[in-house]
Amino acid sequence: MKTTVLTIISLLIVSLAFSQTATNQNFDSELAKKLGADDYGMKSYIFVILKTGSNTTTDKKFIDSCFAGHMSNMGKMVEAGKLIVAGPIGKNEKSYRGIFILNAKDFEEAKELLKGDPAVKAKLLEAELFNWYGSAALPLYLEAVDKIQKTKR
Repeated sequence: MKTTVLTIISLLIVSLAFSQTATNQNFDSELAKKLGADDYGMKSYIFVILKTGSNTTTDKKFIDSCFAGHMSNMGKMVEAGKLIVAGPIGKNEKSYRGIFILNAKDFEEAKELLKGDPAVKAKLLEAELFNWYGSAALPLYLEAVDKIQKTKR
């Protein structure tokens, strides 16, 4: 019985020791506030999967114009601090074309941002939106993009 009680007490002590959280000595409260970070350095974003839309037009001039506008709108969203990550997805069976991670507070704001995209507006692309929880520091990588991008679109 004495051994069982000692074992239980030991397990409780070990459990309490591992459940304690440590304060990060590198914590920068001003940066965390600027980025909207929670105590874990995380925040909510809207994750967007762009997929082939319902518009099946073959009008090359129209398609090219819409996708030029798509790229331009992406630039505007980056400038506004709203588009954090973007990129194409390789060929796949789900007709997924690309992703965005939007620095938007909710689906309504994300939908407003996407309304400015001519390819989405023309239904050449359709957007699926998801809540996503990720590092609040994610926007900081954008500062390096201009320094590593040899050719601009």
